[in-house]
Amino acid sequence: MDNPDALAAINWLAVVAAAVSTFIIGGLWYGPLFGRTWMRASGVTEEQAAAGNKGLIFGLSLVLQFIAAAVLEMFIGPEATLGFAVAAAVSVGLFWVATAFGVVYLFEQRPFAHWAVNAGYHVVSFLVMGVILGLW
Repeated sequence: MDNPDALAAINWLAVVAAAVSTFIIGGLWYGPLFGRTWMRASGVTEEQAAAGNKGLIFGLSLVLQFIAAAVLEMFIGPEATLGFAVAAAVSVGLFWVATAFGVVYLFEQRPFAHWAVNAGYHVVSFLVMGVILGLW
């Protein structure tokens, strides 16, 4: 499939749902589930987190997650089975994102907990995106 066909085959409603799902997961992940662990490991205080420009942070994050979901949709293709979509999405989260974070975190000498929280979020987020994209 060439690029124009890949773009035409995108289910934009599924892409939007997949991108929005990352916010729901992120709210839980960086809130009640692992928020305190992430703050300790990253060195971000509650004051620093509260001082950030929420519109910019959340707005650009949504744009970036939308791009990730659209590219994942193109990667898995319009005829993919649910099983393939989930396997591809988990592979992206685990073997591309988590390993790339691992390299950076090793050189930056960040704590393992910081990597585990951030990498885990992306693995779970891509898993859910794969389920959403695979079902539609």
